[in-house]
Amino acid sequence: MDHADLYARLLALKNEGTGGVLVVLVDALGSTPQDTGAKMLVTAAGLHAGTIGGGRVEAKAIALAQELLREPDAKPRFVSWTLKGDVGMTCGGAVKLYFEPHPARSSGGVWPIWIFGAGHVAQALVPVLAPLDCTLTVVDPRRDWLDRLPRARNARYLQHDNPAELVPTMPDHAFLLCLTKGHTSDFPVLLRALAERKFPYIGVIGSDAKAVVLRRELVAAGVGVRRAKAFHCPVGLDFGSNHPAEIALSIAAQLVQERDRR
Repeated sequence: MDHADLYARLLALKNEGTGGVLVVLVDALGSTPQDTGAKMLVTAAGLHAGTIGGGRVEAKAIALAQELLREPDAKPRFVSWTLKGDVGMTCGGAVKLYFEPHPARSSGGVWPIWIFGAGHVAQALVPVLAPLDCTLTVVDPRRDWLDRLPRARNARYLQHDNPAELVPTMPDHAFLLCLTKGHTSDFPVLLRALAERKFPYIGVIGSDAKAVVLRRELVAAGVGVRRAKAFHCPVGLDFGSNHPAEIALSIAAQLVQERDRR
């Protein structure tokens, strides 16, 4: 990847309030999988762009970068690893890496919207939201559904086996939508969002009956009664049919209404 493109992606992450770590291979001795100067960009979801050579050394570096993102006051650091002794590779070389954390911003930037679930409603919603002054992040464990989403300059699609793990990485001013395939996949995201964060808007697809069940389970999990009510379910304004395209319009209308109200 061209380094200018990598820095452009880092700037895009900063503008939307998403944290990332720039990893630079500053020195390579002996037999190593990449040359000095190689760079990659890591987010909480994993490798975002670039490469420092792949394999075990890159996996170890990604894990350390993600650990730095979880630290509230992480500072830049250098590490030196022998590929055989520290990484477990057969190569006899050594690498020196520089890790530069860029933590998530708590405010500012454009309007970030995070959508958990890439199903039929999300497929209809992304084209409606993409022309707006916002950034879209769609998270789903299913690569095939993510690949069906339309390409957009302000959208990124993250495959993650445990989407709830990404909730702590979201900007404080993000709008969150739970549009997953069911209650069992919505609940972990909603629980972390309400127990650990205070987003300005949370919407969950479903019925009034589902909302009752969710709130009861949230309280049982330790969320306060008042806090357990701090989400919209059914999500969207009350108009239209149950067709995914009309649900998408009702959700988009509610998002804009809440954005303007705040």
